[in-house]
Amino acid sequence: MAQSADLLENQEKFLSNRLYSLDALRGFDMFWIIGAEDIVHGLAKVTHSPFWESFSAQLRHPEWNGFTMYDLIFPLFIFLAGVSTPFSVGKALDEGVSKNVLLKRVVKRGIILFILGVIYNNGLTFRPLAEIRFSSVLGRIGIAYMLANIIYLYAKQRWLIIWFSALLIGYYLILKFLSAPGFAPGDLTIEGNFASYVDRMVLPGKLSMGIHDTVGFFNNIPAIGNALAGIMVGVFLKRTNISGKEKALYLLATGVISLVIAQVWNLDFPINKNLWSSSFVMQTVGCSLLFFALFYYVIDVLGYKKWAFAFQVIGVNSILIYLSEKFIEWEYTAKKLFDWVYQWVGDPISIIFVAIAILFIKWLSLKFLFDKKVFLRV
Repeated sequence: MAQSADLLENQEKFLSNRLYSLDALRGFDMFWIIGAEDIVHGLAKVTHSPFWESFSAQLRHPEWNGFTMYDLIFPLFIFLAGVSTPFSVGKALDEGVSKNVLLKRVVKRGIILFILGVIYNNGLTFRPLAEIRFSSVLGRIGIAYMLANIIYLYAKQRWLIIWFSALLIGYYLILKFLSAPGFAPGDLTIEGNFASYVDRMVLPGKLSMGIHDTVGFFNNIPAIGNALAGIMVGVFLKRTNISGKEKALYLLATGVISLVIAQVWNLDFPINKNLWSSSFVMQTVGCSLLFFALFYYVIDVLGYKKWAFAFQVIGVNSILIYLSEKFIEWEYTAKKLFDWVYQWVGDPISIIFVAIAILFIKWLSLKFLFDKKVFLRV
């Protein structure tokens, strides 16, 4: 674990062979969950503006079926982990590192992320098995990354799209024709769907929603698709016979096609983050492609990088800032430093300033690590 989750002392080595747009978009993705969402919620609460209230609603998950932009944050991160694979694992292959060595690295990384996810959920205290939640955001990232990378290592590139399609269609057919006992085949309610039933049967400990876990075991199957989609994008970006502008256009067009497929599939298999439905994968892959095409074109093709530096600072230490939420009382620090500001502006506006202060302190901490050339690699 020490070799796979170490603090690097060389910024140039860490950032070499990396797409600037990849780190910037990862940072933009994390930007919302480390504090920006609270600013928007605060603005909606204070102003009662239809614009801010609509924006705030987009930063909350639907209860079951449906899609908001907040649903994109998690799968976009998995997608971007996939994009980086041809530039990391692929580079190692090109340099002659054996597949068996890389397999060990990939599996180790997946296991470390899973363990960190359990720690994130439950802290470092000992608990009875029944009170431990094993499924987690980091666990899903680890599992999807690991299995998608294994496919990348051992399957020919033309088979990646076949694996992607087979996982989504297979998952669709399983949920379409099976269900929990006592429910009609194809039942997609929280009680009756087959994925939740499997989780209740095989997952130890507790589930996040009692009878269902939002990042359960069985619906890791389609989540691998988000990582595979990213890997295919990374492979495409490494091609040298296509210009950067053409690559951005291809990504844009593929994103639009993916969204169309998602909407058609939604008619029979609803877009649902809780189930990580196949239509949800296509929806999030489509949105991920559109965002990545924009960031890639503006930053890496046109060369406009300075504006994205604030996001890059977050993106290169994204796992670290995510984990910090459980071990650092950011709000306490912000209030101690800026209490005079809160008193000056008064309620209810102070809730906006609290959110801004927390985000500002987190970013300054990440900027300090960036300047010191310290990065957490998992």
